[in-house]
Amino acid sequence: NYKKITYSVPGKVILSGEHSVVYGKPALVTAINLRLKFSLTILERSSQDGNSNKEIQFISNKVKNYLKKEKINFVEKRFNFKIESEIPVGRGLGSSAALSVASVATFLEFYTGRQFEKEIINDLAFQIEKHFHKNPSGADNSAACYGGLILYQKQISLKNLNFKIPKNIGDKLFLIDSGQPKETTGEMVDFVSNKIDESILTEIEKTVNKLVISIQNGDAILFKKSLINNEKLLEKIEVVSKKTKKLLVDLSRFGCGKITGAGGYETNSGFLLFFAEDKEKLLKYLSTKKILYYKFTSDNQGLKRI
Repeated sequence: NYKKITYSVPGKVILSGEHSVVYGKPALVTAINLRLKFSLTILERSSQDGNSNKEIQFISNKVKNYLKKEKINFVEKRFNFKIESEIPVGRGLGSSAALSVASVATFLEFYTGRQFEKEIINDLAFQIEKHFHKNPSGADNSAACYGGLILYQKQISLKNLNFKIPKNIGDKLFLIDSGQPKETTGEMVDFVSNKIDESILTEIEKTVNKLVISIQNGDAILFKKSLINNEKLLEKIEVVSKKTKKLLVDLSRFGCGKITGAGGYETNSGFLLFFAEDKEKLLKYLSTKKILYYKFTSDNQGLKRI
């Protein structure tokens, strides 16, 4: 009776295509092995009620409405929930989407006693993301749900690419924190709407395609060139702050990088995806400057029941 249900979900990194994805262009997204776990247990009458959290209550109701609509039998229960996460919040690494995917999967099983297909979970998670964020692309929840490399085009297609990031590229990748942006993703999307035009969208799309080719062929030189070019385009639409540009210049002696995610223009711009030519010197520099970083490791599993 007192059973705990837990699902675990990865975060995500946009390798290329941030902002342009909002306008229907493709984005290359990968799941990363920073994970979020969501657990539910049946509430004993005396203890603190999990229903008091508005966001979690909204997700629970959304799941129940889906079950009613599909005429799937379920048992109404009160719950306690627990979130354990390694994914930094508000940094463009998909923490919100991870929570949406993990909680949907857990609530579906909690109310019905059975596991659901990823497609249903992903679709419901996207509906929830739309409630919490004005104009999500759907790429974040898809990466969290399916894992691996995804080529995502809003309302057009979601391709799970059947190849992985090769060792000669993956081993040199790091996520470096430029600090939390003042602006939310939604604010950045609004801000960009006046700055972006068809020519920039086309250039970003070319960069996405080149990155796909570089990963497929294990071409580290093309990968680096594409990263540098992508960063220039993001600077053009002003989503990289002065402070972050300076950090990228300081880091350029160790390799090259770009921001990943919506960015930020006033103070910080979130995480950088960085390709290190000299790993040891880079890590020494980051620890001297007390800059937070993660070794980039892609995740190929996506959502899993624990």
